[in-house]
Amino acid sequence: MADSDQDRLSVALIDVNDGCEAEFLTLARAFSALVLRKEYGRAVTIRDEAVPSRYYIMRHWSSAAAAEQCHSDAEAQTVTAKLYQIARVTQVVNGVRRLDQSRLLIEDRRARAEADRRTGFDRRTSDVGRPAGERRAGRGRRLGPRRLRERPGEVDLISAARRAREHADAAFSHFKVGAALEAADGTVISGCNIENSTYGLTMCAERVAMFKAISEGHRAFTRIAIVADTEAPTPPCGACRQILWEFGGNLEITLANLDEEKGRHFLKDLLPLPFDARLL
Repeated sequence: MADSDQDRLSVALIDVNDGCEAEFLTLARAFSALVLRKEYGRAVTIRDEAVPSRYYIMRHWSSAAAAEQCHSDAEAQTVTAKLYQIARVTQVVNGVRRLDQSRLLIEDRRARAEADRRTGFDRRTSDVGRPAGERRAGRGRRLGPRRLRERPGEVDLISAARRAREHADAAFSHFKVGAALEAADGTVISGCNIENSTYGLTMCAERVAMFKAISEGHRAFTRIAIVADTEAPTPPCGACRQILWEFGGNLEITLANLDEEKGRHFLKDLLPLPFDARLL
């Protein structure tokens, strides 16, 4: 499959919210009809017999180009956005990402040097040791290419949010926040808080990430991680919750500090009575 541009397969796991099964099946039928009508391929919805509220959507793309066209199709994005408001969507198989030959070459070179991690200029002639306590442990350790290869397919959203936080412009509050938003296709879009001398024009990290994602063409999202240097978890403010709901639906929200994850929530629990287009 990876060597061919034809007959690509993608599989999404769908956990439908309570009471939304009929609406989900209507959306699934609409999406299947759209994919077939526009000759992107075909989509099949299968129920998980072990978990009644769980489904799998198998998309057999006619080609990688057709899959990309479907992802950018405004009609398809509308259906997908509605789906994300009533269900949690997890991409299990993504068979439409094009191979990056330059990245494969880099990975191959790294693999060849794996036997001696201190080759080239990084090799030391003597062991200089390290200061006590310098090494990070557990989830706080940075994920370099070697560790990422050991955990294929895992997106470390918290680390992405921590890196984004380092770019925060918090000259007035000195309270830096980072956010990392995952789009439906697996792309991670980061954001940080940006303050302004008028205060009212200050923008939170969550909204920066969402607006940045929208401006880059993303319309469906799965989850967001938010990081601040606090002992207690720092949830999104009311304005951010409204924006996240408007464009992301019932996102999974992961809260963390610089050392560890502090909790996970779904947006519907943080914003139980949202105002959205259904009320207009």
